Order: sequence, then structure tokens, then C-alpha cells
Amino acid sequence: MQLEIRPDPAEVGRARRWARSRLAGSGIASDEPLAETLVLLVSELVTNAVLHTGSPAVLRLSLPGAAAEAATVRLEVADASTRAPVPRCAGDDATNGRGLALVDGLADRWGWSAEGAGKRIWCELDRCAPPPPPAATPTTRGTRTPATVGGAAASCAAPACTTPVGATAYGQATRTGPAFDGLAYEAV
Repeated sequence: MQLEIRPDPAEVGRARRWARSRLAGSGIASDEPLAETLVLLVSELVTNAVLHTGSPAVLRLSLPGAAAEAATVRLEVADASTRAPVPRCAGDDATNGRGLALVDGLADRWGWSAEGAGKRIWCELDRCAPPPPPAATPTTRGTRTPATVGGAAASCAAPACTTPVGATAYGQATRTGPAFDGLAYEAV
């Protein structure tokens, strides 16, 4: 699925609404943490394309089918600028400059690659299958408790990080560990 984006800041809101509307048929509930993270990533990447390139862009989403409990969601924004995305260190009082830091912190993998006269920035989110309910015991009385590994919520196995041919990769470390956004992460 794809959406053409004009170089207008109002397009960011349209891109968020479009992404939310596409979630309905994918089996990802709008109140699921993965959906909220996906919409935030759409907002950040489309904002970067609109503000930093001044040219049209294309937003692409690859969502799992409605029956998929564990899958990878891929988001891509292609634009006509050849400038590489550069993560910045925003000062405490800065009102912008944190977009790629958010992408790095929220996505399981991300990167970019040159594409024709422009580039494609992509990120992926792994959707974990929900753990099976534990057997009822006198101490649990049938309640669900998250599986843990070393005191942290267990995560699904993430595929190995890959960099597309010709890509410069930033922040592509797989994260596991303390639960964040319904998934588990660990600094690597």
C-alpha cells in the first residue's frame, strides 16, 4: 500500500490518518501498542521528508494479513533528496531534531538506501504473537502473567539485522529487555 505525499506540512496529518485506516484490515487493533508506534513512526518519517526535502514523497506500508499474530510491519518513505538522513543531538530547549532518535528508539530495525535520484528511509516493527495463557494453578488462579527472561519481559526472536545494498545503516541493533510499547528491548 502506498500514499503520495505533497511537500506540505498538512500532509503529515493525512499520512497518520491513512496509516490508521490501513490498520483495520491488517489484524492490528487501533488501540494496540504496535499501532500507536507505527503511527508515530509514520509521523516522524513523513515530517522529515516534507520539511527537509521540499519535494513530493511516497509513503509505503507493508502490513501482515489479518490472521498473522507474529509478523513484521515495514514502513518506507521515499523522497527525491539524495541527502542522507543525519541523526542530530537536540539540546534540552530544542523544539525539533529528535525524529531519527525516536525512530531509532522505537523501531526494531531501520536504515536508508539511495534510490534513483533520491532515497528510501525504512523501518520495521516486529509483532510478537501473544504468549499462551499459563495453566491455572492455586497461586495464579488462571490469571495471565507475562513470560520473563532474566527479570525482563520475554521478546519474540527478531530476525538478523540487514542493510540493503548501498545503504548506510544507523541504529539497526535488535533490542530485547525491559518491556516498552508492548515489545521487549535491550541495548546492544
